[in-house]
Amino acid sequence: MNLIGHFVDGKRTGGTSTRRGDVFDPATGRRTAQVELACAADVAAAVEVAERAARTWRDASLAKRTAVLFAVRELVHARRDELAALITAEHGKVLADAAGEVQRGLEVIEYACGIPSALRGGFSENVSTEVDSYSLRQPLGVVAVVSPFNFPVMVPLWFVPVAVAAGNTVVLKPSEKDPSAALLLAELFVEAGLPDGVFNVINGDAEAVDALLDHPVVRAVSFVGSTPVARHVYRRGTAAGKRVQALGGAKNHMVVLPDADLDLAADAAVNAGFGSAGERCMAISALVAVEPVADELVARIARRMAGLRTGDGRRGCDMGPLVTAAHAARVRSYVEAGVAAGAVPVVDGRDVTVDGDPDGFWLGPTLFDRVTPQMSIYTDEIFGPVLSVLRVDSYDEAVALVNANPYGNGTAIFTNDGGAARRYQHEVEVGMIGVNVPVPVPMGYYSFGGWKSSLFGDLHAHGADGVAFFTRGKVVTSRWLDPRHGGVNLGFPTQT
Repeated sequence: MNLIGHFVDGKRTGGTSTRRGDVFDPATGRRTAQVELACAADVAAAVEVAERAARTWRDASLAKRTAVLFAVRELVHARRDELAALITAEHGKVLADAAGEVQRGLEVIEYACGIPSALRGGFSENVSTEVDSYSLRQPLGVVAVVSPFNFPVMVPLWFVPVAVAAGNTVVLKPSEKDPSAALLLAELFVEAGLPDGVFNVINGDAEAVDALLDHPVVRAVSFVGSTPVARHVYRRGTAAGKRVQALGGAKNHMVVLPDADLDLAADAAVNAGFGSAGERCMAISALVAVEPVADELVARIARRMAGLRTGDGRRGCDMGPLVTAAHAARVRSYVEAGVAAGAVPVVDGRDVTVDGDPDGFWLGPTLFDRVTPQMSIYTDEIFGPVLSVLRVDSYDEAVALVNANPYGNGTAIFTNDGGAARRYQHEVEVGMIGVNVPVPVPMGYYSFGGWKSSLFGDLHAHGADGVAFFTRGKVVTSRWLDPRHGGVNLGFPTQT
């Protein structure tokens, strides 16, 4: 049985902990490896290495840092198929989706390649007589990144390139469910010329996360995961004096107005609801149909779902399995709860015929109609291929429904009315908004993050917010003697 360890000080290594976790191929249900689960001593050893590397990396020139990031970009691009294969083997998403994940991560690497401009300060001459002021941004030191199972490449790349380009060193704790891609990423950074110890990977579970949150040398923590864990990370990290950005869960709404192109909306609902088996924090899980379009929209979505192939992501299928047997059982229980609560199962994913091993962690795309806001399939983040349709009578009712939800990650509106779209983006209490775009994930040079219970902290991921998060500002005020005051003067000394 393959044993997956850590990556510390430029090489793969084992730790001292004897605890192990199982890694599965979700499409077959077979255990393919075990992963070491780090203890506090393992975390401390990695942080010590990162602290030592920080002493020199922070002083590396911007030209050196930029050269490394450009090389990282080329290596990740060249090895994108290998990274995608690792994602599919351990997470289960289809290869095309995994390749898209790598591409979105590359966008942030490309943004980090422009770090000299992002770190550029300001200068004001003669703010007082012969006094100048200017601003600097400097790295924090050792920072930690805790990433989820659903994007084992993209989410680490939201944070690591910006943190490293800004002069920090990193300890990444990826999900123990699919750890291999993170280790390959670390190897590619070192191959690109990043000094040993600047980017380290510690595999583990909650014990490793808490050790990072408690370690006094770790200055900041970036986290993506469920809202309950994000809240824990934020509270524990800030109590220890750390800077924290903790991105939590979501319940993303797609509002369809009566004037919308229903074919476009139906395509978008299927793509955004069932891509990556719904295991996306930006997945559309609640479709709000403004009457009188609900009947026709539901019918069009159901027809499209009939053509989806669920199966092994290496066979050209449209949707793969869920990540673990336990998670598949959890999502299935929500389907059962929806039926029991009186929602109408238009398409029941429990009956799916799969193109794959019968022991895989399967659940097909599921569509519920006539869902009410009190049902658990609406109130909870299911994180699976379950799309719920809620019917409302007006635009105002739709906005009120979205704004009443405790989450505020992403939302979309489908309409041909520019005035309605503009009003929606102004009124809705959500961090990322799509207009006729179902999954409005920003480009790398903008910042990713939600509102309300979808974000704990003040700054979003990557873009300008990412640079601000991974640096501290200084303002310098200086006065230098005027050279005219120098030279030989034999006259009687006087004060002026």
